[in-house]
Amino acid sequence: MEGGHLAVLLQPIELLIIGGAAGGSLLISSPVSLIKDIVSQVLGVVTKKEGVSTAEYIELLLLLFSLLKLAKANPLAIEAHVEKPDGSDIFAKYPTVLKNHHAIHFICDTLKVQISSSLSPYDLEDLMDADLNSTHEQEHLAPSTVTRIGDAMPGLGIVAAVLGVVITMGKLTQGKEVIGHSVAAALVGTFLGILASYGFMQPLAAKMESIIADDGKYLQVVKIALIAFAKNCSAKVCVEFARRSIPPSVRPSFEEVDQATSNLGKSSG
Repeated sequence: MEGGHLAVLLQPIELLIIGGAAGGSLLISSPVSLIKDIVSQVLGVVTKKEGVSTAEYIELLLLLFSLLKLAKANPLAIEAHVEKPDGSDIFAKYPTVLKNHHAIHFICDTLKVQISSSLSPYDLEDLMDADLNSTHEQEHLAPSTVTRIGDAMPGLGIVAAVLGVVITMGKLTQGKEVIGHSVAAALVGTFLGILASYGFMQPLAAKMESIIADDGKYLQVVKIALIAFAKNCSAKVCVEFARRSIPPSVRPSFEEVDQATSNLGKSSG
C-alpha cells in the first residue's frame, strides 16, 4: 500500500538465521519434556475452542452432584467409580469431563483420600492446593519459555542485520543498486525479528497463558465442591458452592443447575 515490493521481504537466509538461532536456543535450554509441552500447548491454541462453556460447567456440576450424592449415601459405593473412572457408568454420562485428564485425576485422587482417611477440610484444601500449584507451575513453563524466546527475537534480528551489513561491505564496488538491495535484505532481518517477537511469539504466549487460566478455573470449581463436601454439606449445597465460583460470564443460573440436578434425581430414581 505504501508503494513497496513484497518480494523484498522474502529473505530466506534472514529467516534461517533468526529461526535457527531461536530453535537452537530452545533445544539447548529446554528438556525434551518441556519441548513436547510447548508443541502440545501451541497446537492447543490452534485447535482448542475459546474457554470453557456454560454447558461444560453444568456437566461438571452434574458429575460432582452424582458422585457426592452417592458418597453421602454410602462412601464405599463410590470407590469403584473413582478407582476406574473410564469404566464407571457415572463418569460415562459426562464425556467432556472424562476427556479432561487433569480434572479426572484431581477429582478421583481427592475422593480416594476422603473415603480412605479422615482429613480436616483445612488439610484437604492444603493437599489440593499443593496439587494445583504443582500442575500449574509445570504448565506455565511452556508459555514462559515461548515468551523468553520471543524476547530474544529482536536481538537475533539485529544479528542477521549486522551479518548482512558485513556482507554488504564486500559489495561497495558493485554499484548502488547492488548495495541497496544488500542493505535492504540486511534490514529485513531486524524487521522480521521484531515482527516475530511482538506480532507472533508474545501473543502466542499470552494465549497459552489464557488457556491455562481457564483450565485452572475449571479445577478451582472442583476444589470448592470437594471442600464443601469435606465440611459435611449436602450434595446440592456442594454444587451451589461450586457454581458460585464459576466466572460470571459463563456461570449457569441457580434455576438451571437446580432443574438439572432435580431431573438427574428423577432419572436415577
